[in-house]
Amino acid sequence: MTVSAVVFDLGGVITESPITRFTAYEREAGLPEGLIVRLNSTDPDSNAWARFERNELDVAGFSEAFEAEAAAAGHRVEAARVLAALRGEVRPAMVAAVRRLRAAGLPLALLSNNVAPMERTGPIGELLELFDAVVESSIEGVRKPEPEIYRRALERLSEAVGRTIEATDCAYLDDLGINLKPARALGFSTIKVVDPAVALAELSELVGFPLDGAA
Repeated sequence: MTVSAVVFDLGGVITESPITRFTAYEREAGLPEGLIVRLNSTDPDSNAWARFERNELDVAGFSEAFEAEAAAAGHRVEAARVLAALRGEVRPAMVAAVRRLRAAGLPLALLSNNVAPMERTGPIGELLELFDAVVESSIEGVRKPEPEIYRRALERLSEAVGRTIEATDCAYLDDLGINLKPARALGFSTIKVVDPAVALAELSELVGFPLDGAA
């Protein structure tokens, strides 16, 4: 076993990536493919998206700022359509892997950039109960890739399990390289999730038991 704890991103890891829905909207609206991601990556610490995920803007403020950024780039984008694309379907294989890790006794955390605190009831609440700690940018006021939010994830996880969890103890899964880089610098073993099956095979190697195809 190379790692003894695991930290998961949510969107693009446990749930389907919103990028697929961004692309569908861009095609429907006649926008350049990849525009929404490029807007979200421009001035990544201060753009509308970053401020929204730190809870510095409400929905109306984000919509106005994001649409203004798109207009400055020469395009008309409906912020409401972009926000609707964030609701991705859960990946059953990933949830099964989380359950297998939990059954094996590994400390687990969820680390998510989001625009509002997640519900603690219903299907999402049931998912969150699988994790010892849940760290959300909209609550913390910091977001990935800011190193502070990874440190807070370690702190919350350590508090939850009653012992110190170091970055070097953990695997971290995310679908965005920009979010993996600071985690890796802190000492996490990082896995970029492109194909979930490949990612689970990599995680299986790190934890020392099979997770891909877990039931």
